[in-house]
Amino acid sequence: MLDPKEEKVEGEINEPTENTSESKSKEESTSESESSEVEKATPETQEETTKAVEAIEDKVAEEAEKDDEKAVIPSKDYDKMELEELADELEKLLKGNPVQQIKTHAEGIKSAFNLKFGKLLAEKKEAFLAEGGNSIDFQFSSPVKTRYNKLLSDYKKQRDAYYSNLEKQLKENLEKRLQVIEDLKSLIENADTKTMYKSFRDLQNVWRSIGAVPKNKYNDTWRTYHHHVERFYDLLHLSNDFRDLDFKNNLEEKLKLIKKAEELSEENDINLAFKELQKLHKLWKEDIGPVAKEMREEVWQKFSEATKKIHDRRHEYFREMKSHYSEIIEKKLAVVEEINAFDFSKNTSHSDWQNSIKEIEALRQKYFDAGKLPYSKSEAVWQKFKTATKKFNQAKNTFYKQEKSSQQDNLKKKLALIELAESLKDSEDWVSATNTFKKIQADWKKIGHVPRKFSDDIWKKFKAACNHYFDRYHSQKNSLSIEQQEVVNQKVAFLEGLKEKDYTTKEAVSDLMNEWSNLGRLPRSARNIDAKFNKFVDKALSGMSLGKEEVAMLKFRNIVNGYLANNDIRKLDSEQLFIRKKIDESVREIQQLENNLSFISNATDDNPLVKNVRNSIAEFKQGLDVWKQKLSYLKTLDY
Repeated sequence: MLDPKEEKVEGEINEPTENTSESKSKEESTSESESSEVEKATPETQEETTKAVEAIEDKVAEEAEKDDEKAVIPSKDYDKMELEELADELEKLLKGNPVQQIKTHAEGIKSAFNLKFGKLLAEKKEAFLAEGGNSIDFQFSSPVKTRYNKLLSDYKKQRDAYYSNLEKQLKENLEKRLQVIEDLKSLIENADTKTMYKSFRDLQNVWRSIGAVPKNKYNDTWRTYHHHVERFYDLLHLSNDFRDLDFKNNLEEKLKLIKKAEELSEENDINLAFKELQKLHKLWKEDIGPVAKEMREEVWQKFSEATKKIHDRRHEYFREMKSHYSEIIEKKLAVVEEINAFDFSKNTSHSDWQNSIKEIEALRQKYFDAGKLPYSKSEAVWQKFKTATKKFNQAKNTFYKQEKSSQQDNLKKKLALIELAESLKDSEDWVSATNTFKKIQADWKKIGHVPRKFSDDIWKKFKAACNHYFDRYHSQKNSLSIEQQEVVNQKVAFLEGLKEKDYTTKEAVSDLMNEWSNLGRLPRSARNIDAKFNKFVDKALSGMSLGKEEVAMLKFRNIVNGYLANNDIRKLDSEQLFIRKKIDESVREIQQLENNLSFISNATDDNPLVKNVRNSIAEFKQGLDVWKQKLSYLKTLDY
């Protein structure tokens, strides 16, 4: 990602207010050689070069404030770390490094942590909703998140304290540099030929020892200082040989910088070239003194021209990037339009809203997948995106607030049924009580969801009251009457006369199950006879060339019809609850596998992993069809 601040420099180069200090020496007239150099450039070219130089100088000034922030801390792949590891890394960074040097790493950890924790949060919420919970009740906390939040807060406090102190230090450094300039001016005006050169060197050392100043003062301060340094050299009458030697050394060093700048203009990585050019400009300004007066304009012009080449290449680079940003913005705005056009007006149930939430989440992901933008370009688009999603979120929240109120009403209704069930669980008016229990069980099913924190407890109480009554009810029926004993005898004899060879077709087995049911209902104490019959049916079906689904449904109908014949409501209800649970589990497994498949969408169809996942999806779907058929059959029964 490009630094937005760099882009701003590129797009907001100011018109020059004065020539750079390297090109101005107003004390004396320019020599003929200088004039000939200047005439080689047109005014338009010179102005463009000046703009390029001013742009790099502004960047150098900005970077000068950040000298203390630069350090080589080994980079790590934070995206591959788990949440605990990311928290550990942030703690190590805070303990082992100055806070101003860990910004890039702290931001990398923050990005990776938010992404991973967001994914974990989504999974927890999905599981919560799958268990029947509502979005408005969802809560999740994690010890590692608490620890990470504290570390991040400590980092921000230390960072803010550092920048507060930095601002104060920058101002103090500015005062020190201004004092050096005043001392230098005083030295020039009150020159003592015996000590002036040593005093000048001392002032240079002091200047170099002073730290950074505010970036908006950096260039002006340096230009003023450099102007007086040139004045000093130009007015130095003594020790000409020493002065000339200094000029010569400075010229050699500046020619080296020019050569490096020219080489950088050929560098493929324009951002790297721009950063290296900043270093060259800083060396030119901070470490190397002036050259002989007749050479100043020439060497500065060469350095400026090399700077302009890099500046122009960078300008073109950013222009291309801006075009790319336009494409990203168009994609993001298209997603915003999709969200604005999204119709949720017909949502009336929890299921409706959950489906809409998934679709909106898909659009949100599409927005983020469109690409990243610098802050200066993303803010307006982001605000439109937030406005578009706000309308949906407000409607969703309104629904769930109403749903929460409805759940409280449902809770009251179910508590009333529990109270009724507990009052009748010891009744011996078997006909009336049994009819009442069947009714309240049916009423319970019709009542909607209750708040999740109560659902398990009230279900256990209701189930316990019903089971207590029906256990008593069936117990009193276990004393066999003459008629019941006759049913037992008939079914035992019928079972003993069965032969596998007589039941080799689906129709024969179906007729067999009907005959068995027509013989009558076995008392509770003789249910083992039903179990033996079911085993015979299973064995007969296993020898037929029937599909798995057909066999499964035949077996299921046989067992369920037995429950129905015995009026075993509890087992029928348990069977229905079990099947619904298996349906939910199958749906979740299919969704998870399909989600996994999306992560390997680039793999070919013959990839073993792709084949394995698709086979698993097919198996779960086949099983899901069977569970749905069983549930449909149960719903057709009148019990």
